[in-house]
Amino acid sequence: MDAGALLDILGNENRRRILRLLSRKPCYVTEISDHLGVSPKAVIDHLRKLEEAGLIESRTDDQRRKYFHIAENLRLEVTVAPYGFGMKSAYPASPNLDLSSCQYLSIEIARGDSRARNNGGMSEEVDAGEIAALASELDQLEDIERELSLAQRWVQGRISGILDRLSSVIDEESYLDAEILAAVAGGTGDPESISREVEVPAPVVSERLRRLAEYGVVRRVDDEWRLADN
Repeated sequence: MDAGALLDILGNENRRRILRLLSRKPCYVTEISDHLGVSPKAVIDHLRKLEEAGLIESRTDDQRRKYFHIAENLRLEVTVAPYGFGMKSAYPASPNLDLSSCQYLSIEIARGDSRARNNGGMSEEVDAGEIAALASELDQLEDIERELSLAQRWVQGRISGILDRLSSVIDEESYLDAEILAAVAGGTGDPESISREVEVPAPVVSERLRRLAEYGVVRRVDDEWRLADN
């Protein structure tokens, strides 16, 4: 689903409270209604919207009672900064993602066997060693999550600082020029591609590139633009 549509869905406090409750355990309508202090009719409406968005699913037990649960792992990122506003589409968070292909990222953690047993319930014979290993892995992962959050804040601060500096060198108000230069530095050389990356019409990008060329900041090589010192 589109990130903007997801934000609209999650903009309602009661829907967020429903998801928070369902993250703890599957629930049926009356149970959700009692927990939220909201009428069953309103809860059903919220559940319908969440289900249509693919955030939750339902199943019926032997007593024909309908339980709702969160459908899958999703991640949604929103950035609000002085130099830009953006949303990254939601994407599945896979437990099997291989980080070894990330050149600048190295995370080492002992991986436990997290497969559910006995249909998701407690095994008749509790394996204390396995439980201890899983608890330890969970603790490590939560530490990594906190570190990554701090790293994201650091990166965002550095980006803002660099854009500040670029803008002051080029033109006090030219935040767009800084974004265009960043795209060119990353190897995007033709105006059409730069236009898609910075989300500005291609004619505007072409005009800004010509202006930057007059300042000696960029130069044209065949049909593409490069930084002047490259």
